[in-house]
Amino acid sequence: MTQDVIEAVKKAKEESKPRNFTQSMDAIINVRDLDVKKPENRFNEEVTLPNGRGKEVKIGVIADGELIVQAKNAGVDLVLNKEDLEALGKDRKAAKRAANSVDFFVAQADMMPLVGRFLGPVLGPRNKMPKPVPASIKLDPLLERLQNTIKVGIKQQPSIQVIVGSQDMTDEEIAENIETVLTVLDRQLDKGRSQIKSMFIKTTMGPTVRVI
Repeated sequence: MTQDVIEAVKKAKEESKPRNFTQSMDAIINVRDLDVKKPENRFNEEVTLPNGRGKEVKIGVIADGELIVQAKNAGVDLVLNKEDLEALGKDRKAAKRAANSVDFFVAQADMMPLVGRFLGPVLGPRNKMPKPVPASIKLDPLLERLQNTIKVGIKQQPSIQVIVGSQDMTDEEIAENIETVLTVLDRQLDKGRSQIKSMFIKTTMGPTVRVI
């Protein structure tokens, strides 16, 4: 399938109108013969793309003490402490803005009950519940890995739409990232990628190009 994917990526780039920003490349995968009402058929997996996402990922850290110092020193996009959580719990609009402002949240493990209480109703539906980490963790390696990470999952519909790179990456780099996504389906679906009903590639604002 790799050559077909490369050709589709190339065509998606060619058919996309020029924009004044670097567009992401998305893969849309529709799955056949999957009853998403059954919990065992739903999954959500973090995947590290071999060639990265091509664009910077925004990360939020919820912590206190040493971990919050590390987060500020690393220049993460959003840093929240206990008081911030409580304030967001009382302001739904501000909580939604915070949830929409970043791609991933990381939270100090012992603060997860507070996260669930104050932000759970906002983060849960957006599939952005934080990754819990110990207070003693060295944050930089985790932040670096998250820059190349996407979430691949099936929840309410038998379909997946994920970022697989950006338009200024090579066609081959994007195709390799897509292959990494397909290996998730090989693991998670009974019949692996043979259960793919259709697959499309597109830029953020461009038309879809069919692969299969």
